[in-house]
Order: sequence, then structure tokens, then C-alpha cells
Amino acid sequence: MAMHNPPHPGEFIREVYLAFQITVRQLSAKLGVYPSTLNRVLNGSNGVSSEMALRLSKALGRSPESWLAMQDNYDLCQARQSVNFDQVQKVEFDVA
Repeated sequence: MAMHNPPHPGEFIREVYLAFQITVRQLSAKLGVYPSTLNRVLNGSNGVSSEMALRLSKALGRSPESWLAMQDNYDLCQARQSVNFDQVQKVEFDVA
């Protein structure tokens, strides 16, 4: 079942992990990325890439697949709200 309005992974990180008094600078050091790179994810201007999912998995303990699934769910929800399907037509295949 699709989640209604799923959070961006950056929002999830802010609410769940940064609540433990770890700073963005400290977390970025643990991830091996620049603080600006992590900030872009936290602010939702960048999504979680496969590489970032692997880094987040090692540093925070969730599977890389769960980080990518969270990003995919967020992206799909955003697309559903903004994509216009008026010109899209179903393809009918002739099965012999």
C-alpha cells in the first residue's frame, strides 16, 4: 500500500537521527562527505543516490535498499501530484 505523502529521506534523517544531538558536520564526517553534500540531502534539494544509500546504511544502520525505497516513494508521490496524464494513452497489444 502506498504511503500518503511520504517524507523525503533528508526529513527522516533530521527528525530521527539528528534528534540524538549529532550535528550535520559530525554526521557528514561519519559519512565521508562534505557537510554541504549532506545539507543538500537534508534540505531535500538532492535525493539519496545509490552511493549515499550505501554510506547511510553503514553509518546509520538501515539497509541501502530502505534508503532507496524511501527516496523512490517520495519521488513517486511528488510525480503523482505534478504529472499531467491527459496526453497519455494506453497501448493495446494484439495477442495472437
